Amino acid sequence: MNISIVYDNTTNRADLTADWGWSCFIETEERNILFDTGGNGRILLDNMRKMNIDPLSVDDLVISHPDFDHIGGLSAFLNSNPDADVHVPFSFRGIKYPNKVYYHKEPVEIHKGVFLTGELGREQSLALSTPKGLAVIIGCGHPGIRNIIDTISRFGDVYAVIGGLHDFNSFKVLKDATLICSTHCTKHIKRIKKIYPEKYIEGGVGKVIELTGTEE
Repeated sequence: MNISIVYDNTTNRADLTADWGWSCFIETEERNILFDTGGNGRILLDNMRKMNIDPLSVDDLVISHPDFDHIGGLSAFLNSNPDADVHVPFSFRGIKYPNKVYYHKEPVEIHKGVFLTGELGREQSLALSTPKGLAVIIGCGHPGIRNIIDTISRFGDVYAVIGGLHDFNSFKVLKDATLICSTHCTKHIKRIKKIYPEKYIEGGVGKVIELTGTEE
């Protein structure tokens, strides 16, 4: 099970483009999932191509919330993949493509070992079941990281927290996580790294997190 960051504010590869926004490509045994689409479709698809990720290989697109830096690449992606199932928060409207769209209000398992919080505020997060626990993927964390973790914990214990954490500063909430990768809009990255140096890994476009315990 791999998580490849395809859109982020920073990059660790000179051939990839950093831009304000967030997206990651998730490979599980049964499904390939794109979480969010960044702020620019051209950048999203170009980064995916350079990382050898075919848009047509995506089975599910999960949108965390409708801010531009998370849906800016939505049209470009859906033009490239008319078959992916799309999962959005319950209040999200306006997708006029042939793709099947699912609206999520409550916590739900959408595929074996793949969970959504449902809409919290106006944002949803995703979690993956791994041998070590749940890996939680977050867009911006607007509903509050504790709220997200408490909601998703009905499906298991949290092992990893990955994604944008906005201005989150209740750092003790992360104490039980084994792996932390704060990206995109996280205001206190330096503080999180200082508190949890043994748990923290850097994000950035091109980063591949293998959820068996190793990272590239």
